[in-house]
Amino acid sequence: MPRHLPGLLLLLWPLLLLPPPPAAPSPMARPGLRRLGTRGPGGSPGRRPALGAPASVPYSGTGQPGGVRGAGVCKSRPLDLVFIIDSSRSVRPLEFTKVKTFVSKIIDTLDIGPADTRVAVVNYASTVKIEFHLQTHSDKQSLKRAVARITPLSTGTMSGLAIQTAMDEAFTVETGARGPSSNIPKVAIIVTDGRPQDQVNEVAERARASGIELYAVGVDRADMESLKMMASEPLDEHVFYVETYGVIEKLSSRFQETFCALDTCALGTHQCQHVCISDGEGRHHCECSQGYSLNADKKTCSAIDKCARNTHGCEHICVNDRTGSYHCECYEGYTLNEDEKTCSAQDQCALGTHGCQHICVNDRAGSHHCECYEGYTLNEDKKTCSAQDQCALGTHGCQHICVNDRAGSHHCECYEGYTLNEDKKTCSVLNQCALGSHDCQHICVYDGSASYHCDCDTGYTLNEDKKTCSAIEEARRLISTEDACACEATLAFQDKVNSYLQRLNSKLDDILEKLQANEYGQVHR
Repeated sequence: MPRHLPGLLLLLWPLLLLPPPPAAPSPMARPGLRRLGTRGPGGSPGRRPALGAPASVPYSGTGQPGGVRGAGVCKSRPLDLVFIIDSSRSVRPLEFTKVKTFVSKIIDTLDIGPADTRVAVVNYASTVKIEFHLQTHSDKQSLKRAVARITPLSTGTMSGLAIQTAMDEAFTVETGARGPSSNIPKVAIIVTDGRPQDQVNEVAERARASGIELYAVGVDRADMESLKMMASEPLDEHVFYVETYGVIEKLSSRFQETFCALDTCALGTHQCQHVCISDGEGRHHCECSQGYSLNADKKTCSAIDKCARNTHGCEHICVNDRTGSYHCECYEGYTLNEDEKTCSAQDQCALGTHGCQHICVNDRAGSHHCECYEGYTLNEDKKTCSAQDQCALGTHGCQHICVNDRAGSHHCECYEGYTLNEDKKTCSVLNQCALGSHDCQHICVYDGSASYHCDCDTGYTLNEDKKTCSAIEEARRLISTEDACACEATLAFQDKVNSYLQRLNSKLDDILEKLQANEYGQVHR
């Protein structure tokens, strides 16, 4: 809805339309000049705006609308406008001509057309005549010619009947008025110089309630109370009075401002915090800079948390900036691509930024993991390594003996009589006959397969232990010369046997001592 200024500025309006003196730069039309409101749906009258509201940011709306007036900030709004003119006998012919000139001058200030302002005229006295409907003329020239042809009627001043006729016949869709969905204001201007001869209070109230905004213009003998009963609120913006028809034409400039849609974006009175967009017809809306959203008041802006809204497009991490924008970052092991949103895996092992103490291994996911040299185990930090006691763990693979080294590694050794094979883990038996560790009493015979057997000198035979020997002749002599059945022979044989057993035990003791010495050496190696 249009808004208004106090009456004092209205009187100055014609002067403000004059061009500035040549020495001064041409100023923009002053913001906030008095504008007479138009009534919205349901008869809601216009209200007075706050004057001199500062602009938060410079105007950045769309281009200037066509048909501009008032230094490029004014364009008439589309209206369904009906003039209701009194042509009773009290209005002399010359005065009626002045009324028609007044109507034509208002038409001159309007943008006329099917999509712009449509105009109708209701002529009344004691009777009412619709001179032409809203849909009859679609250009200024034909409208002004039709106005010029209007003639006065007769006696009487039936203002209430004229308003009712305009409401019932002129403001109908069938005759050219636009429906409620179009949001086009319905405006009526009634011009009279007398007192109504019928009841205007109730019919004017019904007209206002139907959404018609009523302006009342009184001339000379017009009754001020009747004008107030007909007009819309606020009365000081909808009731006008002039003393003679000779000055009624001057009111046309006031109605020009009344029906003017000021470009508030150009005036800087929009109160948009960021951006003002002109929608034409005096309307505008506010928008916000990138990274901000419009608040519920439709004027101020708040920074958008695009990271929280998940509209950022970052592949990995979204980081809000203080300016209401954001930037993207990547997980560890990735680098941001040129599009500033997607990420590519880094080869941290090649870059040397892995932190692994021993070995860095790249994974397919663009990450990496650490491993340790053989003989070491990975610590809980997943980066450093500690030496393993593989001998104690039993994971050494040595066939005989595992020996820990200081470097956290180990090596294998073999028992006495064995040698370490090329695999450094398994052992093979040495030639024990050559080593003298065979325990044969007489002769050690090497079999060539890492084993051996014992043999006896001539005249001896190998005992059952496969190591010691007994003399063959002595055994035969005992058998041949001694009577086994005789007691002396038996004792002699037993002595011989005992002697052999003692020597055998002595041999066994020697063997046990060697074995114990060998085991002791292995344990303390």
